[in-house]
Amino acid sequence: MNQFYYKTLIIIFFILMSSYATLSAEDKGLIFLPKAKMRGVISLEEAISKRRSVRTFKPKELNVSQISQLLWSAQGVTNEKRRFRAAPSAGALFPIDIYIAKRDGIFHYERASHGLLATGSRDVRAELAVAALGQSFISEAPVSIIIAAVRNRVTSRYGERGNRYIDIEVGHVAENIHLQAVALGLASVPVGAFDDGAVTEVLALPSGVEPLYIIPVGYEKL
Repeated sequence: MNQFYYKTLIIIFFILMSSYATLSAEDKGLIFLPKAKMRGVISLEEAISKRRSVRTFKPKELNVSQISQLLWSAQGVTNEKRRFRAAPSAGALFPIDIYIAKRDGIFHYERASHGLLATGSRDVRAELAVAALGQSFISEAPVSIIIAAVRNRVTSRYGERGNRYIDIEVGHVAENIHLQAVALGLASVPVGAFDDGAVTEVLALPSGVEPLYIIPVGYEKL
């Protein structure tokens, strides 16, 4: 009888803790994303062959599974035990932070939990387009992925050379996103022409976080 009683208490305890964790996550604005798929419908070679820079987008929204897959390809954890990520990083220092801007606000990708943390509730895509020197297709794409970096995470170890490592890493991340977009039947374009300060202001990026790339993603408008 006592053994049954204790088992019941343990079950209740874990149920309560699970509910508390969920509520805490919701209170912090964390949205958990569905698990990324490890098998697509086209080969890597086909994705490379089909990748193009596209600047016309339909207004059709991306679903949460597509967003999940894109963000996982950028910085997702690929080995839970050793915490490897989808893109290589010099010294495993991981200076890259990923943000997305879409109709319902701005979000930071929380790679450890594979979730989105809301950092703003406004649709800033039009403002982001202005900050990107008037490239209007940014305001038309349903999602823009912003690749940012905290340089001190790398330069504190490697000095000035660390800046090169960061720039290289951004390229790894961007190409993953572009190829994943193709694999999902989506289109994308890399944008490097923008006012750094203006983009930082539009996204309300924390101090020390530098925007390096904007990648609008969506369905191509033919």
